[in-house]
Amino acid sequence: MDTALKIIVVEDHDELREVTVEALNALCHDVRGVDSAETLDEMLPIFSADVLVLDLNLPGEDGISIARRLRKAQPTMGIVMVTARDAAKDVLSGYDSGADIYLTKPTSPEALDAAIRALARRIRPASGQDDAAITLNMSLLQLKGPQAVIDISDHESHLLSALARARDHRLETWQLLELTGKSTSATDKKALTVQIVRLRKKLTDAGAPEPTIKSIRSTGYQLCVALEVLG
Repeated sequence: MDTALKIIVVEDHDELREVTVEALNALCHDVRGVDSAETLDEMLPIFSADVLVLDLNLPGEDGISIARRLRKAQPTMGIVMVTARDAAKDVLSGYDSGADIYLTKPTSPEALDAAIRALARRIRPASGQDDAAITLNMSLLQLKGPQAVIDISDHESHLLSALARARDHRLETWQLLELTGKSTSATDKKALTVQIVRLRKKLTDAGAPEPTIKSIRSTGYQLCVALEVLG
């Protein structure tokens, strides 16, 4: 599984920005949204982004100027331009200003995610991803990562194993409750939430990059880290 990326979406259209942020978060990235160059400059010192998803038509400083400025200041940052401008001269201007990828609107979340992950292979080589992989040993009830070996419970082991083997590494709440022999009562749902919180901390303590397990709104949970299951 690809390592999650830290992404800032720069888009002044509120609804489009919120939809894009939510979609990329659901795909296991760590995403923030801003509406202008000014708010972007406030965000960058506190959120070290791997990739910038950048609109061109912005209030104040436009996307071309932002890309040119940040390419000089942060040369390793990935820049994906997403814009309605599709003329050849605009595409050339985008790449000349520092864009790695230039996409025209409308762009689906899946296409944007594919572009970002392709770009990530340059930003984070595959060898670095292997170093961050976590091993779940179900016989020893241990998580082993680059930072530590962490003991886990039998229930936690089965939860992680199920998430790792599920399609898209995602399961609904009722499936996780059924797996651990629990009901769908409010009490058991609360207990599952507590278990997930503990598992997130244990994965992080073992050395997994955040986010480790994402909550899927009103649905369930998704595992967002590379996990090898043994035993």
